Amino acid sequence: MKIFWFIPTHGDSRYLGTSKGARQVDHAYMKQIAVAVDNLGYEGVLIPTGRSCEDPWLTAASLIDATKKLKFLVALRPGVTTPALAARMAATFDRLSNGRVLLNLVTGGDEKELQGDGVYEDHSTRYKTANEYVKIWREILTRSHTGESFTFHGERLKVDDAKLLYPPVQQPYPPLWFGGSSDDAIELATDQVDTYLTWGEPPAAVKDKIDAVRAKAEAKGRTLNYGIRLHVIVRETNEQAWQAAEELIQYVDDATIAAAQAKFKSMDSVGQRRMAELHNGDRSKLEVSPNLWAGVGLVRGGAGTALVGDPETVAARIQEYADLGISTFIFSGYPHLEESIRFAELVFPLLPLETQTKLAQPNLTGPFGEIVANNYTPDENKKTKVIQEPA
Repeated sequence: MKIFWFIPTHGDSRYLGTSKGARQVDHAYMKQIAVAVDNLGYEGVLIPTGRSCEDPWLTAASLIDATKKLKFLVALRPGVTTPALAARMAATFDRLSNGRVLLNLVTGGDEKELQGDGVYEDHSTRYKTANEYVKIWREILTRSHTGESFTFHGERLKVDDAKLLYPPVQQPYPPLWFGGSSDDAIELATDQVDTYLTWGEPPAAVKDKIDAVRAKAEAKGRTLNYGIRLHVIVRETNEQAWQAAEELIQYVDDATIAAAQAKFKSMDSVGQRRMAELHNGDRSKLEVSPNLWAGVGLVRGGAGTALVGDPETVAARIQEYADLGISTFIFSGYPHLEESIRFAELVFPLLPLETQTKLAQPNLTGPFGEIVANNYTPDENKKTKVIQEPA
């Protein structure tokens, strides 16, 4: 099991829907989060993309030297960049970070925003472009290890003698991740990506989606990894966690919800529509599955659900998703610095030991608490139940 966190380059706050409790997301703050999650043992961070965000590539590059093992999941944007340029960027980042870049394929779900970026393609056409784009990108990177060039003439894109002189550290190319719910998206995922991501829908819906993707991939002779994107609200008790969830949206009014839902409905993203349909803007129907709360999605685009509860409860819900075959979890919480630490402290001890391999430290520097009476370490006899990896 691998746990990722999130760098909120579009803003961070203690509450949603208000400037109250907001904080400045500058480089110093992003660096604090990156250093914290690197030291805590998270596998990596997702850095978002789009008009509302700082550029993910520059953000990630600025954090390479501040971190040691942390991986950076950054956006690969067909239509916004050319595949040959994106291949060079990926290889350079991989070389400079010593193999710590992962690529998140993002086709975009907001036509108006895409038009602002110069992309005038409908949903179906975007996926045709993305399919050719990824093929070119993969081939350029793969052939860089042997010095070969690549020529391709497709319906949407073409390159002649495309060549990359400096190959990436990871072979044959940095892993490609992707999340999409439409039929076109699933075709692309099963053809070309390495990890398929789903947003945090109820386990039954996630099972149906993963089963469909897995069957289609296997029919093509391919095996994918699976990941999920969720928020988390974890406290010492369930009551405290649910109180924190309500506090997060206490300043969200009906007008703000209506405006956000109208925006979501104008988008052509199937995944975004599925997120919005979990609650349809109704504050009385936010627990869409046991301990799965859709309050974040009242006003936030993209991932809109959170696991809410005490550490044991949240670990059990994580196990439910792990049992479906999900091996990577991308979490976030408000505010992101404090919640990254809280989640690691409360839930990491309940997760498979692989999650904590990066926490191994020599002698008296491990996570044991404050020395008691200047003489000895706290008792570690009380062991908590650890959830198991799926067979």
